[in-house]
Parts: sequence; C-alpha cells; structure tokens
Amino acid sequence: MNEAAHENLRTLIVDDEPLAIERMQVLCAELDGLSVVGTANDGQSALRLARKLLPDLLLLDMTMPGMDGLAVAREAARFDTPPAVIFVTAHEDFAVEAFDIDAVDYVLKPVASDRLARAIGRALARRESVRADGRQWLTEFWVPYRSELLRIDAQEVSRIDAERDYVRLHVGANSYLLLQTIAGLEAKLDPEKFIRIHRSTILRRDMIRGLRHEGLGVWAVEMEDGEDLRIGRTYLRKVKAMAGR
Repeated sequence: MNEAAHENLRTLIVDDEPLAIERMQVLCAELDGLSVVGTANDGQSALRLARKLLPDLLLLDMTMPGMDGLAVAREAARFDTPPAVIFVTAHEDFAVEAFDIDAVDYVLKPVASDRLARAIGRALARRESVRADGRQWLTEFWVPYRSELLRIDAQEVSRIDAERDYVRLHVGANSYLLLQTIAGLEAKLDPEKFIRIHRSTILRRDMIRGLRHEGLGVWAVEMEDGEDLRIGRTYLRKVKAMAGR
C-alpha cells in the first residue's frame, strides 16, 4: 500500500438500497482523500464489517429496516477507535439527533458531488485535529434555527447554560437551544478554552475578567461584559486553580 492510499479515509458505505450504494461508490471514486473498503445494506452487517475492517469513516444511511443509522452510530462510538460518521439520508427530520451524537456532517439525498466533497473535507480536517492535539475537542455546533440548521463556531460561544435536557449557547446578543446535557457537553469541550463554574454554567475562559470574593466562602466570576456569575462550591477549586490560586 502506498503512502497516499494509507492516508485516505478508509470508508464503509451503509445503505439499504443497492442503487444508493452504487451511486455512492461512483461519487466516492471521483473524490480524493478516501477509499471505499466495504459496503453493507443493514445495520447489523455494518457493525460486523466495521469491527473487522476498522474503517475511519461511515457513510451511513439514517433510515433502514431493523437497526437504523442512529443506532449503528451509537454502537460504533463505543469502539476503541470509533469511526467518524457522515449521515446520508433523504430525511431532514433527524439532523438534531445526528449532531447530538457528534456526526461530522448530515448530507441529504440526492447527494451532489460537491456537497459530499465538503463533508469528506470536514472528516479529513477532524482526523488531522485529532493527530495534532492527541484528543478531539468539539470545534463547532449545529443548532436548529427556524427551518434550518445553523453552524456555530465553538469560539463564538461565550457562555453555556443548562436548561433541563438542553443547553443554551450564548453567541453575542443571540442564544440557541441544543439537545445536549451540560455534563456531556463539558466532556467534549477543550478545557484550555472553556471552564465549568457551576452545575448549570460553562464559560469561555477568555471572557472572564476576574474573580471576586464576596465573603463567607462565596466567590463570583466577573465577565468582560460586566456581568457577575456565582461560582458553585463544587467548581471553586478548579476555577481558582485557573487563576493560579
């Protein structure tokens, strides 16, 4: 195997429609950066092949009889080295669930070559970030907004608040709800850039102006916009450590 082939994303195509698999193989053959190592037409077969072939990427149909694409992706995420996932589907209704399990992209059928190329580019970029950092941190959010999905760069988010099973992302004067627990989200965020100060609050670290002792062991964060936010006792030691205290 030559070096270029080794660097390609080893890709498994999963779809219950043979014609859809054939079309995807044709599209993949026209793109640089990936090589198709197998195909499967149901979820169980996809997982069996994935365990043997250890692909870097799943091009995964969302709706299939039996085990659907979401179930396949959740199971594949438990692998020692989980593959990246790009959902390829005719249905718009599952986009929120797809990004909640950290899919690279969500591509609607009929798939255009340039749209698939952008998705593959994202998967390649994610792999490079993992190699560079040793661990993959969340760099973007896809949030439902009106009748579409809006991409938000993680560095644009100044604050994250928990609201039951959702989190609210604050971006400038706007805010957006995302189906995600705050604990689950905290584990995906780079701790060099974000810090949790309360059971219901995560802050971007460069938005913190300082810390203030309010007496009786109570501390607060002073934000760049002038707002004060109380630090939860559970998180106080970690927040003070950020300031070298």
